[in-house]
Amino acid sequence: MVVFPNCKINLGLNIIRKREDGYHDLETVFYPLSLRDALEAIRSPDSTGNNGIHFTQSGILIPGDHSTNLCVKAWHLLRKDFPQMGPVTCHLHKVIPMGAGLGGGSADGAFMLQLLNQLYHLGMEEKDLREYALQLGSDCPFFISNTPCFATGRGEILEPYPIDLSAYRIILVNPGIHISTAQAFAGIQPTRPGVSISRILQQPVAEWRDQLFNDFEKSLSQIHSKLAAIKTALYDQGAVYASLTGTGSTVYGLFDKNHPQPFVPHSDWKVYEG
Repeated sequence: MVVFPNCKINLGLNIIRKREDGYHDLETVFYPLSLRDALEAIRSPDSTGNNGIHFTQSGILIPGDHSTNLCVKAWHLLRKDFPQMGPVTCHLHKVIPMGAGLGGGSADGAFMLQLLNQLYHLGMEEKDLREYALQLGSDCPFFISNTPCFATGRGEILEPYPIDLSAYRIILVNPGIHISTAQAFAGIQPTRPGVSISRILQQPVAEWRDQLFNDFEKSLSQIHSKLAAIKTALYDQGAVYASLTGTGSTVYGLFDKNHPQPFVPHSDWKVYEG
């Protein structure tokens, strides 16, 4: 069985306060895009591998031990409650860059939960899958519904948000920098915004530039000057709106589909279309 975990961008991102449990309350709108990994899992006749799951990968190299991969963690998480699950062989072809604010790892974990639910006929509904997904990561539940959502709490409180960007080409630009969540949060001073993101997004896209912000962008751009350079290039080449996404290093631009010129990047930037 093969599934194709997709990425997301954040339309605005406000960090409101630090909680007693160490997490942060935030608000953002998650918007799914079509840039995808490929994930395959099949029932295995034996238990070779990582205690019942044999995991391999191709594409962009994932550093570290495979036991930390969210696909592997998803299998172990479900196996605790569904011991009838047998061993699996799993392969992930990685296309979505990591540490890039696109949620690729979270998508892989969430899609693995859904794949296993189907493969073993576990009978879980969306609500159940979201609860398991939250144990993998704060933004994993989003990829269960995988439709535009206004997110609060840690990012796990999701409300469907009616927004359609199909009139725009969405260009993703990544300079090859990996930004850890810890590094991103080090430069943040939580502040409750005067106007909610959900209200700002009701304005025309052309008005977002001066109203819709990602709280991580200012501090991360001071550390990594390429981020500011990418944003400037996107606007110079006709983007209606441009922003950093998530806590990572990808900057996206919204271009009117009637815009005649392709985006021309710097030689060491990787460009994807969402």
